Amino acid sequence: MSYSIAVRALCEFTAKVGDLDLRFTPSPTALEGIVGHRTVASRRSEGYQSEVALEGQYRTLTVKGRADGYDPAQNCLEEIKTYRGDLSKQPANHRQLHWAQAKVYGGLMCQKLQLEHINLALVYFDIVSEKETCLVEAFSATELQVFFEHHCGLFLNWAEQEMAHREGRNLAAQRLAFPHADFRPGQRHLAESVFKAVSTGRCLMAQAPTGIGKTVGTLFPMLKALAPQQLDKVFFLTAKTPGRKLALDAAQVILDSADAPPLRVLEMIARDKACEHPDKACHGESCPLAQGFYDRLPAARQAASELSLLNQSALREIALQHDVCPYYLSQEMARWADVVVADYNYYFDFSALLFGLAQANNWKVAVLVDEAHNLVERGRQMYSANLDQATLNSVRKTAPEALKKSLQRVNREWNALHDQQFAPYQAYDKAPEKLLQALSLCCASIGDYLNDHPQGLDSGLQNFYFDMLQFGRVAELFDEHFLFDISKRDLERKRNLSQLCLRNVVPAGFIRPRLTAARSTVLFSATLSPQRYYTDLLGTPTNTVWIDVESPFHADQLHVHIVSQISTRFVHRQASLEPIVELIAKQFARRPGNYLAFFSSFDYLQQVAQLLAERHPYITLWSQSRGMGEGPRQAFLDQFTVHGQGIGFAVLGGAFGEGIDLPGARLIGAFIATLGLAQLNPVNEQMKHRMAAIFGAGYDYTYLFPGVQKVVQAAGRVIRTQQDQGVVMLIDDRFGESKVKQLLPRWWTLQTTLDAAR
Repeated sequence: MSYSIAVRALCEFTAKVGDLDLRFTPSPTALEGIVGHRTVASRRSEGYQSEVALEGQYRTLTVKGRADGYDPAQNCLEEIKTYRGDLSKQPANHRQLHWAQAKVYGGLMCQKLQLEHINLALVYFDIVSEKETCLVEAFSATELQVFFEHHCGLFLNWAEQEMAHREGRNLAAQRLAFPHADFRPGQRHLAESVFKAVSTGRCLMAQAPTGIGKTVGTLFPMLKALAPQQLDKVFFLTAKTPGRKLALDAAQVILDSADAPPLRVLEMIARDKACEHPDKACHGESCPLAQGFYDRLPAARQAASELSLLNQSALREIALQHDVCPYYLSQEMARWADVVVADYNYYFDFSALLFGLAQANNWKVAVLVDEAHNLVERGRQMYSANLDQATLNSVRKTAPEALKKSLQRVNREWNALHDQQFAPYQAYDKAPEKLLQALSLCCASIGDYLNDHPQGLDSGLQNFYFDMLQFGRVAELFDEHFLFDISKRDLERKRNLSQLCLRNVVPAGFIRPRLTAARSTVLFSATLSPQRYYTDLLGTPTNTVWIDVESPFHADQLHVHIVSQISTRFVHRQASLEPIVELIAKQFARRPGNYLAFFSSFDYLQQVAQLLAERHPYITLWSQSRGMGEGPRQAFLDQFTVHGQGIGFAVLGGAFGEGIDLPGARLIGAFIATLGLAQLNPVNEQMKHRMAAIFGAGYDYTYLFPGVQKVVQAAGRVIRTQQDQGVVMLIDDRFGESKVKQLLPRWWTLQTTLDAAR
């Protein structure tokens, strides 16, 4: 059995030493790097060869790669690196890594052409001045072969360990039995559909009821497919922290089973949540965990590789035992894990780590997208960009003198937009060229400044710089699937300040390539209807399979009442307070227990909660608050005890509307006093117009479908097992409309009643 590795990956494993150093220096973009390589190649002689494919063998190790260039006339192999700034400030360990890559390529070239010696050149190309700095050294084939074998030898022990791990993993995964006594109704259909999708290399959209066991039902068949489909990894992507916990819990169930395969399951979290020293910068002169990071990494990596479940706490424990950064240890272990549980952005963002690693290493991956209905809005956020003029004004005051002129030009072009705009909000079909040009020049000025001042910028200006870079990147991609809009702020104080947004409306064009890059992508949720809405906005391939898994629950488990005599429209809100309070009180008196009450806003929620507390003080109630952190959110959920009686008030579409599990008596009912429609405002109206122009369904795509999806998700909190019994009150006359009823789950039996508490 042979282990294959890319030259770059080999050298990063064996030749990286010293500190982790993440002081921000503006490196060239991927496109600038490609252009730089082409520029260098265009300057070479006629016989110059670019992108030379090379391959070599050392025992059971196969090393592959493409050398940047080879000049036969000069017998010179070039390793080209693009950069900007002062080359003399390049860290020594970066230079060492570059030479290692050049020497491995040189050794492979000597093998390929049967050369006795070769010249190696590190070519540093400054993308700003377009000047080359060439560092040339002559090597014999013998010494390069020794270097090649030395680095292969350093990696080989690890490679042999990985081959044994993978072989054991695949054999055991084929024998793996379902970790529960039997499948729940519908769960087998889901699991079989997932296995078929990955076997045929297709994308699957699976609508499956809440409580069916979707997490185990999708992860288990992917593990069974590891060997037959020769998968390298499975990525389990979630929208929120609770989803990540459910995935890790499901993985633990599989790992605890009698015939569990030797899996490595890795949890990836955001940097700010993993950082041990938030007051320090990410380099060896500031953070003790960055100092000598690469020298201590091998031992930490080995220790981590011996664990099955690398969740946040386990990874942190290993990292601190070896004095390395937990966050960057997790990034390293993403290369060696079998299952990676992470947020959507790790795969779908512009600079997504997991997607980038999969592409660079030619991994064959399968992707599971949990609660996939969230990917529409999350995708829009990932592919949008915002700039705030108040922030610009603030950073202009404290900016270094050398940058004030370019920041002033940005502000001048920004103010020129105000001269053309009279309304508080205005949307346009294209972004303003003069402002984009000013932003581009400003980014270049800041880049040059950072190269000359490695101590960096204050955090405010650096963050605004990142925002400008994102704005420029999105502007390059701007098409009919975007809006450019200006929102004026501080109107009451007569200050002419605004916010600019390049707003992604349809994320399909960016999501589709990520879906198709995987062997198979499975998008699953309790709410993926109507199919065309998600197909249009997520860009699923034309051969995507869509299934609607049958429910394991029966209509007599959940009593769904449409309370049609109450309107929750904004104009009727005041009149609705008293009837809603009486409805809740009657139902609570009829069947005491734990309930969730959902509303369209915090204001509405507080008005009903206050009136309920006044009229019925004996009913215990607790409320979601704005900006709740993880601790208070858990405290809110902890109130739902098995023997408890009370009502939790929450905002529909918020933290408690999906992804929480309160089985049995912990939750016996829900009051949903809203249709879930997005707020009627200028932004949403522009979205509606654009949706109408592209899909011919403006209102449905902007308001109705996303709104009812939130309602169904919230109602799905009530019935979690086949033994649960509960009630859902849908409070609004519009729930009685046929168009809305068609979007509700098929297994529900709807009762329209004037007094649902009777």
